[in-house]
Amino acid sequence: MLTSGVTPTPANLDATFAALADPTRRAILARLASGDASVTELAAPFAMSQPAISKHLKVLERAGLIVRQRDAQRRPRRLRAQPLADASLWLETYRQFWTASFSRLDDLLVALQTPTPNKQ
Repeated sequence: MLTSGVTPTPANLDATFAALADPTRRAILARLASGDASVTELAAPFAMSQPAISKHLKVLERAGLIVRQRDAQRRPRRLRAQPLADASLWLETYRQFWTASFSRLDDLLVALQTPTPNKQ
């Protein structure tokens, strides 16, 4: 359920899914799930330049998935999970659809495999 009480807009969902489409950005989010991190810390596991990581961070910021904080000279990034919750809520509708569809398919398969009595 949405904690904000606001239905996600198509533009917000588009930004979230576009940000999640890249494996580097998903890895950054996974790292931030364990705590705040600086750009340098986020760039460490990747074989790419710090400016390239910064571009990924900007995409995540525009999607609202991370926020930049200020801690003296550091500017750590923090995960903001609400857009992920919104995307999950949107996807839940389709999970329910597929669950119901598979349940009907299971019922049909059982019916097809059950021998019918011979009519004479």
